Amino acid sequence: MSHTSPYPHLRASRGSSAVSREREQKVRCAMTAGDSGDITGAKFLTIAEVAQVMRVSKMTVYRLVHNGELPAVRVGRSFRVTEEDVNEYLRKSFFQTG
Repeated sequence: MSHTSPYPHLRASRGSSAVSREREQKVRCAMTAGDSGDITGAKFLTIAEVAQVMRVSKMTVYRLVHNGELPAVRVGRSFRVTEEDVNEYLRKSFFQTG
């Protein structure tokens, strides 16, 4: 007897679906789009540290990373963001009022 889920849009498998691979590929492509490749001497920050510097929630930082707006490096199951990328994002986001 097969079990039909009342939530067909939710899948039980983790990370093996084509959607997960496509989403991961988008993130990977976004991270390397403007990358010069030289990370010698780069200072890497955790998501929590980036959130503290930007004075936003960790969820906001994760959203920026997943949308490709903030480049990040995946280390195991965590993300690391260079201090330079945080500063560049803030520089681009700054605008004057008045």
